[in-house]
Amino acid sequence: MLALFDSVRHWLDGIAHLGTILAVAYLLYLLALTGWIMLQKREPVATLSWILSLALLPYLGLFIYYLLGPQKVKRQRLRRGRARSGMEHYSDVCPPDADCTELAKIAQATTGLAPSTATEVTWLVDGAATYTALLEAVAQAQDHVHLEYYIFNPDHAGTALRDALVERASAGVQVRLLLDAVGSSAVRQRFLQPLLNAGAEVIWFHPRQLLKPFKRPWLNLRTHRKLVIVDGRLAFTGGINITDDEDESRNPDAYRDLHMRLRGHVVRSLQLVFAEDWLYASGQDHSRFDIARLWPSDMPLRGDGAINAQVLVSGPDSGWETIHRLHVAAIQEARERVWLVTPYFVPGEAARMALTSAALGGLDVRLLVPKMSDSWFVTQAARSYFDELLHAGVKIYEYGPRMLHTKAFIADDDVCIVGSANFDHRSFRLNFELSMMISDRGRVAELSTLLQSEFERATRVHDQAGRSLWLHRLPEAFARLASPLL
Repeated sequence: MLALFDSVRHWLDGIAHLGTILAVAYLLYLLALTGWIMLQKREPVATLSWILSLALLPYLGLFIYYLLGPQKVKRQRLRRGRARSGMEHYSDVCPPDADCTELAKIAQATTGLAPSTATEVTWLVDGAATYTALLEAVAQAQDHVHLEYYIFNPDHAGTALRDALVERASAGVQVRLLLDAVGSSAVRQRFLQPLLNAGAEVIWFHPRQLLKPFKRPWLNLRTHRKLVIVDGRLAFTGGINITDDEDESRNPDAYRDLHMRLRGHVVRSLQLVFAEDWLYASGQDHSRFDIARLWPSDMPLRGDGAINAQVLVSGPDSGWETIHRLHVAAIQEARERVWLVTPYFVPGEAARMALTSAALGGLDVRLLVPKMSDSWFVTQAARSYFDELLHAGVKIYEYGPRMLHTKAFIADDDVCIVGSANFDHRSFRLNFELSMMISDRGRVAELSTLLQSEFERATRVHDQAGRSLWLHRLPEAFARLASPLL
């Protein structure tokens, strides 16, 4: 009997000893994880959210944070390459003859891209019109076509564009295609092979490297940009990817979206954005780019364009959150109206304060979001902010049944921002995004007409009272709590 008691005691002592070891190991893990997250110097709410969330996942949390946590990308070597190659000539300071408003100066200070002009800015609504214009432009390319996309699917839309690029590459036109490795994961080598056989170059942005030791996978840092440049003179950008999901002529439930076609001096800045992304993703030397081909000598000068246009870029390689900052600054400067259209609405404190202050000040503040986005969680997070916005006087509209994918912003009658960036933490901090700031009454008036028709098709949200605790309020509160991690 004594031997049995001794065995049990030794067994219990062993368990206690193992528990002590595990407790100490967990404490060390928690201290290391907390220190690592704190050194990222993010907003306190986001920092605490990560710490509390991952503390509940011992050891596994460290791996999750390694994969998905905030990560900075250093691209100083690209800027040095730009200076060596003479690219700095195309991102110079704001010239005396430019309309250097406070917004323009903020944009230049945070991106290095000076205010510019366009001779044409044409709004393209939905995929069918965008793909028609894009295919026509590609068919007329004489020197080069540069493309950068988050989603490029091997469906009807993707195949049509691929075949158009194959035809141009076979004719001697230089084709460079930069695809995000996560967003365009449906693309296979077999689909790309005709392009490669024709002489085109294809590069993947942040390819998945889960099986490669000592290689950071960058799963959470994607290029969300949609950009096409033809011969350095014509450009397309906005929110539309290459997929049948955005082609209403083939899919009646296609996303509702907005794109634009641009010509003029501002294409130089867009070309520079593509060049930096290409050099970063490919690791190629800057000498691979022929400057004369990037920026043709007969391109329009800044003074030739009547439309003030400026490229806004943001991403994890910069701590300025340029697109976020410009939205907030434009809201604060507005005197009459602020219209915001976004598929994903997860505002930070600064943006939420700016919107509610504008509404409390008597401005016409409108928010248009999808009735149900393609992310249930983000939809719940967005609705968690409705009570505060409605109480301040913000007019909220929900668009449906089609999924709204437009990212557009208007302040008063002379400033708009349209591009790839959603109004959420991911677009403002994690993704590489591209938007255009247009300061022109004519183009803003055109956009206002388009958005007014969207508001008229949408359902206005009035009273949030009486909603179910279990079906609405609790899911929204939980989604809002996790919103800093989205």
